Amino acid sequence: MADDYRRQGFELERRIFELDIKCSSLRTEKQDDDYLQNASVILDKLKSFYRQGGESSSLPKLLQDYTQVILDITFYEENKLVDQEFPEDCSPFKIQQLLQDLTEPEVLAGRLAPAQEVQSVLGLELLECLYWRRGALLYMYCHTLHQRKQWIKKNKDTFLKCIQEGVRYLMRMLQVRNSVKLNDGVVLHDTTTANFLSEGIFSDTHLLTMMYIGEMCFWAVKYEDCSVDTMERKEDRLQFRDIGTQILNKYVLACEGPLQGQGWNTENAKEILSILQ
Repeated sequence: MADDYRRQGFELERRIFELDIKCSSLRTEKQDDDYLQNASVILDKLKSFYRQGGESSSLPKLLQDYTQVILDITFYEENKLVDQEFPEDCSPFKIQQLLQDLTEPEVLAGRLAPAQEVQSVLGLELLECLYWRRGALLYMYCHTLHQRKQWIKKNKDTFLKCIQEGVRYLMRMLQVRNSVKLNDGVVLHDTTTANFLSEGIFSDTHLLTMMYIGEMCFWAVKYEDCSVDTMERKEDRLQFRDIGTQILNKYVLACEGPLQGQGWNTENAKEILSILQ
């Protein structure tokens, strides 16, 4: 058991020092970037912890700090891709690398703390953020690709796979927290809050996630309907029309009900629903 703990500590320590090298390299590009500065501060703290011979009992906290570093560094890298409008030559490789980086904290938490649930180790907010960031990255990528009609004609299957993967991540984000059941002894005096929680809407990001899912489902339906190649392995594909309809109906009800007048627009959602339904 002691050997296991030492091995776990070495694995995480190695990754932390690798990230420190990467962060230092990226900071040569933009020294004053807030996210890289924050990552650097956390990495200094983590390196100091290991140099002082930290104990494995601090593993959850170490993994949470490590996850925050991953989120900060990858956010900087994502912004570079967005600013460059996802160059066709390098974007597929860079996106896969970012998705892998954003998956690693969950994988490490499962491997290094097998007796605990991942959400207990990382916390609900960090786990939600990991799913959100992967789904939002693929949404932004697909949004850019959607405007490249000639590219899609030649790479339709790749486009649809990116959409499916993105929708799956965003749906997982919405499922991290269980919806609050109002008949489970929960007392909420604010009926608006009660309705949101019962629908699993915990923040503005959850609402934005719903809109992203709806848009991606619309793109998928649009290109699936005119695709022959995607008929294979149909059982593995998401039911985009049903998912998009369900999610956008919930989005519209929230925005035109409790959130009416709060700046949430439903015109695009309604237009998509008119096509999906």
